[in-house]
Amino acid sequence: MILVTGANGNLGAATLAALRLAGVPSLGGSRTPREDMRHLDFDDPATLDLRGVTTLLLISAGYAEDDVVIARHTAVLDAAVRDGVGHVVYTSLTTAGDHLAFAAAHRATELLIRDSGLPWTILRNGLYAELFGGLLTWTSSGLESPFGDGALAAVARADLADAAAMVAADPTPHTGLIHDLTGTPLTAPAVATTLGVPHHTLPLATYRTRLLVTPALLPFQPPMLSSLATTIRHGFLAGTSPALAKLLGRPLRDPLAVAAGVASAVRPVVNV
Repeated sequence: MILVTGANGNLGAATLAALRLAGVPSLGGSRTPREDMRHLDFDDPATLDLRGVTTLLLISAGYAEDDVVIARHTAVLDAAVRDGVGHVVYTSLTTAGDHLAFAAAHRATELLIRDSGLPWTILRNGLYAELFGGLLTWTSSGLESPFGDGALAAVARADLADAAAMVAADPTPHTGLIHDLTGTPLTAPAVATTLGVPHHTLPLATYRTRLLVTPALLPFQPPMLSSLATTIRHGFLAGTSPALAKLLGRPLRDPLAVAAGVASAVRPVVNV
């Protein structure tokens, strides 16, 4: 049986749906499980029952400070070893993402997985087109962002979910492999053009200042988002790879259309 962690999250839910659509026996795990899921709370090792799991699809629990994330992943990997899990597939971060503030937790987890003694596969996922579109801000005159003309080789989340489901369903051919799964470069001006509006580039200092006074953000998020802004702006995440399309055996979804759709969904309604 395949167990997908973080099954109530966007990537986990999409991956579990892809597995079930393909008729692959699978189960979701979550700290807030539905009736058809297993209760798994990475902060409570007593809940980490992985007996009967042949393949563990470990969706990164990255929504926290690095030490918390690494402790969570350590706990679940210890449980995987204890309970005899046959293979671990981990959703990591694209190789080009080493410049990002949240890369350390991913790389540390990769080392933990390699040292666990379990058969493993690492999926180094590119950043979501949905994330890119969601980070563009509407103003009275169009869109603004800190990204300038910098490109991101973004990926539709559904493509990454399909890839994760495919690997988890038959992990043996991928044992010991790291797949770098990036998409097609897109830019903020391209999204703005698609939506028929101008794009304005924010200075990085202005963007950081805004993040620091945004009450909805947790303390670790402003540096994370600032690192994302400068990394995209200066071209570190623009590199492409055919690996994802080759793995899926089909063309990728258009990340520009996905990003534009996300941005359009939050476009303010102008009353005239």
